[in-house]
This record gives sequence, structure tokens and C-alpha cells, in this order.
Amino acid sequence: MHAWPTLIYAGTLVSCGSSTKQSIPDTSLSYIPDDGFINVGNKTTLESNDLLPILSTLRYFPQKSARKYCYTFQVIRGGKYLVRTIYFYGGFDGGKQPPVFDQIIGGTKWSVVNTTEDYANGMSSYYEIIIGAHAKTLSVCVARSNQTAANSSPFISAIEVLSLEDSMYNSTDFRTEALVAVARSAFGNEDSISFPDDPYYRLWQPFTDKNEVVSTQTSVSSSDFWNKPPEKAFSKAIAAGGGKKLEIQWPSGSLQSTRYYVSLYFQDNRATSANSWRVFSVAVNGKTFYNNLNVSTGGVTIYSAEWPLSGPTKITLTPDAKSSAGPLINAGEVYQILPFGRRTLAKDVAVMEELTRNLDNPPLDWVGDPCLPQENSWTGVSCSVKDTVARIISL
Repeated sequence: MHAWPTLIYAGTLVSCGSSTKQSIPDTSLSYIPDDGFINVGNKTTLESNDLLPILSTLRYFPQKSARKYCYTFQVIRGGKYLVRTIYFYGGFDGGKQPPVFDQIIGGTKWSVVNTTEDYANGMSSYYEIIIGAHAKTLSVCVARSNQTAANSSPFISAIEVLSLEDSMYNSTDFRTEALVAVARSAFGNEDSISFPDDPYYRLWQPFTDKNEVVSTQTSVSSSDFWNKPPEKAFSKAIAAGGGKKLEIQWPSGSLQSTRYYVSLYFQDNRATSANSWRVFSVAVNGKTFYNNLNVSTGGVTIYSAEWPLSGPTKITLTPDAKSSAGPLINAGEVYQILPFGRRTLAKDVAVMEELTRNLDNPPLDWVGDPCLPQENSWTGVSCSVKDTVARIISL
């Protein structure tokens, strides 16, 4: 039996389409029904006995008149949040292939939701984004797009809105940008790492390749690292022998050509020694990321708040000629930088929300940002957009 770390998780966990609270086995986590967060869509339960509770129900949206379908969460203005959306199709509509649609956060299109490959492999899909709250509420929406088949409906299985500490990922200006998760990996681990090992409920996926896997002989404290990766992520590492380069293809797949936040975590796995050094340089796609990194048993983080990536990514660790041990790496995170500053003027939003409260049957999509994204503005509302601010000009 292992003692759990101090549990500082805080947030809202919602099981979409459920009518009862759902608990996750072997944790203290509970997901609540979604009725208090949304007023549109239909509930359904999937006919399967071997699904996690939060995947056994979903909410789908056949109402084609609505331009988006939004959940609303209470947040702290200026707070930092990790938002995770989870999808498992389960053939709820009698079809064989999941629908493709958009997801929106605030007034920003976040990504396309395409779960086809994961579902064909019997898996659920999840998407993550780290944002700063610009108001006291946060909307998380799905919407039809030109990729959505006419006879299909967007759906969602669960939403998690998780509070992060101000010190985490604080090199990003969350007033104007958000971080969309591309990869978060624990190198050398064979199992994923999450709550309670990561008290912020981040998901660290296992990553192994042809390189040697080593175990650590010393412990570290999560609080000593930038972004506070879980201590369990340092229990294993991918390593190369003395005098040899370490090369890994990570993240897997091909990346869109744009700017990324990259953070890498290291710890010398050996017992502490005053006369033994582990020094190496780090390159990403042949470009120097950090020179002569001295990795001790206490561990170290290196990062770039804005790094250009495109296509396949190769990380190369090259040992210093005087280093007595080869390079190694324990964990890493990569996020795509997403512009996130546009929104409707707060005074206009307040007026429209007051109007909505005084209507018996407001349009189904009168939730979330009234003007943005422009192709998903509220039904009957006309707006003008200048720079990062939208104004309502007519109803």
C-alpha cells in the first residue's frame, strides 16, 4: 500500500447525459450530472456493461436550429484552468462512424472533434486546453461544421474544469493565448499517470521506444520543478550509455507548422555522487534547445514558451565529452499556442444575458459568447468585430 500525496485537486467534473453521480473506482473523484450546466440536447445511455461509468452516458444535440450547444461553468475571473473534454461514441445513433464537429471555448474555436480512429480501436478520445478565465463564467461548447454529416449529431461524454496554481505555465500570457495539449508523456513508464499521483489531474501517457529504460534510485519533490510534474513521472527514464547520443521521435505523428510551448523534465537516476557528472546538450529538430545541461539527482526543468515546430519532431540529447554518464529524459509536455483574446464586450454580454433571463423560450444557442466565433454567433444577433473586441449592433 502506498500513501497518496497531498490532494489539492479542485474543479468541476461533469458526466454528460447522466442522471446520477458517477464515482471513479480507487479514487475520491466523483462526476456530477450535467443538468445544471446546459439547457439543450438529449440524454442517452449506451448499451454496454464494460464501460467506465462516465463513458456509459452522453448528451447529443439533434437540434439543427442552434448554431452551438454550450455548457456554462462558474469560475474565478483571472484563474487558470485545465479543461478536458471526453468523447465516446458507442454507436448511440445507430451508426457505425462517429460524427465530426467543432468544439469552442469562450469565443474561440478550440479544435475539430474527430474520434473516428480512436473509436475504431475501441478507445475513448479526450482533448485538453489550459486557459485563463476572462470572466466569472466559462462556456464550453460543441457545434456543427461543414464536416458534420447531415444525419448525425454532435455529442459529448464528460467535461472536466480543473483549477491550476498561478505559478504553473506562467510564462504564457493567458490574457491573449491558450495552450492546447499535444503531448504529455512519462518516458520509460508502461502505464499512464494521473490522479492521485498528479494532484492536478493531468494525464501523463506512457512512452517507450527502442532506447534503454532505467529506474531512479533517489526521490524528488514535485514542488521543486517548474509546472509541478508528478513525482511518479521520475520513477523511470529513457537513457543512453556513456558517450552515446539519445534520440527520440516525440511527440509521435506530424505537427502543424506553428508555435508550441515545450517543457522537458530530467533527473539523474543514480545515487548522489560528488565526482560523477551527467551533462548533455538538448536539440529539437537539429536546433539547439539548451547547451550543457547539468542534470543532478535533484532534477531540472528546461522549457521554451514559444518554439516553432513542423512535421515530425526529433529530440536529440548529446553528452558532454567530460560527462561520466550518458543522457536521459524523464518526462515532457508540448502544447500548441492558440490565440485566445477575442470576446464580446462585457457590457453587451451582460445586457444580452439579462434579456435571455426575461424570455420564456430564448433560442437554444443563446448561451456562451453572443458574437464569437462569428460563424457560431447567437441566432438573430448581428455583431461587428474590431481587433479583439466584438460589439452587438442589432437584433
